Amino acid sequence: MSTDVPQFTRFTFPGFGLPLNFIPRAKDDNGPATGEGRKLFRNALNDKDLKDGRVQLPLTTLREFTMLRLMNEITDKPDWHKKITDEAIVAKWRAEALAAAPEKDITESMVDWCIAELQYKAKTFEKTWSVSIYNGDVVKSDHAVPAALKEALKAAVAPLEQVPAREKDWHPGSDEKVLDLVHPSLFPLIYGRSRILPDSLVGLDDCIQRSGEGVTIPVAPLKEATIEASYRYYREDEESKAPFSRRFQWLPCEVDLSGGEGTAKITSYINNLHPERHCELYSVLEQLIACAIPLWNRTLTPLLDDTELRIYYYKCEYDPDPEDWLEEECPQQGESESFDEFYDRREEWYEEIRRVVQPGPGVFVPPADDDVEKEEAEKEEAEKQEAQNERKEDKIGEKEEVKKVDLWKQYKKRGIQVIVKLANIHLTPEKQAYEGGSWHVEGKLNEHICASAIYYYDSHNITPSHLAFRQQSDTDTLEIHYEQDHRDWLPAVFGCDTHGRGIQDVGTVETREGRLLTWPNILQHQVQPFRLADPTKPGHRKIVALFLVDPGIRVVSTANVPCQQKDWWSEKVVAAGGETPNKWSGVNAIANLPLELRNHIFEDVDGFPIGLEEAKEVRLQLMEERKKFVVENGKAFAQHQFSLCEH
Repeated sequence: MSTDVPQFTRFTFPGFGLPLNFIPRAKDDNGPATGEGRKLFRNALNDKDLKDGRVQLPLTTLREFTMLRLMNEITDKPDWHKKITDEAIVAKWRAEALAAAPEKDITESMVDWCIAELQYKAKTFEKTWSVSIYNGDVVKSDHAVPAALKEALKAAVAPLEQVPAREKDWHPGSDEKVLDLVHPSLFPLIYGRSRILPDSLVGLDDCIQRSGEGVTIPVAPLKEATIEASYRYYREDEESKAPFSRRFQWLPCEVDLSGGEGTAKITSYINNLHPERHCELYSVLEQLIACAIPLWNRTLTPLLDDTELRIYYYKCEYDPDPEDWLEEECPQQGESESFDEFYDRREEWYEEIRRVVQPGPGVFVPPADDDVEKEEAEKEEAEKQEAQNERKEDKIGEKEEVKKVDLWKQYKKRGIQVIVKLANIHLTPEKQAYEGGSWHVEGKLNEHICASAIYYYDSHNITPSHLAFRQQSDTDTLEIHYEQDHRDWLPAVFGCDTHGRGIQDVGTVETREGRLLTWPNILQHQVQPFRLADPTKPGHRKIVALFLVDPGIRVVSTANVPCQQKDWWSEKVVAAGGETPNKWSGVNAIANLPLELRNHIFEDVDGFPIGLEEAKEVRLQLMEERKKFVVENGKAFAQHQFSLCEH
């Protein structure tokens, strides 16, 4: 990947003045990027990060996943942060959790840990109104977005929905179930076609007026579609599988954070959202971005450090273990049985009889900022875990100082870039089910998305819907002691297979109305199927998706590319026709023409701006390219496999 390039300026970007595959130099390896030219967050779109294991999370026991899912279920309960200290309610929750055994492998020590961890998290819950539920971190909140803002969002989005049927933009291939209101794949940055301003910026007020200005952004050479030291390179006939696209990029808007904590100001147009017609929606989306930032902080902070586990596994043990039994208690060789036949039969018997001993958690120890509780908990932990004192302690937060991401503080001067999407899923009695999506990581490396946020603001007459996550797990640094040919601990403890992929299913999160959800781009995610609750009536689910561009790098945004929509431009031309003086003072004649003739004239405008029909064709090309990339990236995500050594 290219790093030997000129210093950043405000008008040089990957693909324009810098190589498309440019990555800033890491000036500070111990912290997040606090400006141009610093370390980027780990990213599962990056071939090198995948190959080097930088997006891997520690191999996690099935029991820990069970604990995480239990805590997710508890934190879905209303006022859980208050009820978690009520002994009677906690006793009821504990009994309900243990009643799931043996169908679920759950023990009293696992439930005790979960209760203790949630009691600790409840102390600070009302400061953030969010909770981390899965390692990575996946963060959810049902309180981050005020009810008044949710209603304001519904009202501001309504004009986008209330259009004639012929103007509704159903997402291609969705069987008219997914309605795109604002989608970054329409009118994206097109290398070799889009025009970029080489030495100035556009704002909300002049982005349409300046349409067509600038120079054509070049197409990068093929070598820049790949990453140096990647696990593979790409030929021109398969470059759609490469991590960087030489054809398209989603365009983010610029967001100013100079107002300080709790503020966000959109300073360049949201692609495909008219800045004048929908100024109220702009205001609402600014507030929504401000609501998402604290959750993004929590999602990105763990990427700066190693993830601590709740359960560690060091040695394979069995109970019962037939190898400890007396010889006469084990199968004997038959008179007519060969030694090889007897050996195979005896091994099969061993495997049927022996049971892997499952590991358990220790005692939850709060992070070091809770000195009194930490001292008491560590004393109890030492008493129960004395045999493991030389090993890594079973606790969270053992480091004295935890590095944290604070977007408002660290990027106050330079701001952030956000890609916005609004979409509805509509179901009807004739089309009752949504089949779900594919496993994927968001975007291509052109966008450098480091984290996502989705706000589920309106759900009606649908069954509970969920978003699933899975992680790439460490397959190479296992320090587990086991006997020769004994590999049954891998599926029993971790749910993985020998020589299988190093991917583990993390769990799901219910995507209920009013919930804001964030996660990092080191996890794959998948929308789960849902259907109408009452099949005789229509139903819907509406979302706003916000994709955060890694703030350690600046990509081409709508501040650099004046609007490309021909219909926006033509409306402005007509509106300007009656104004004098202005840059279009010579178009008064066009403004006075009949509508049909005006439209005919605008349709004949070649080159730029881009008409809607052409934009939809470009969208299909972009979608096809990304469809192929999702498949390729999925293979890269699964490239690490278990290979247990013989000893």
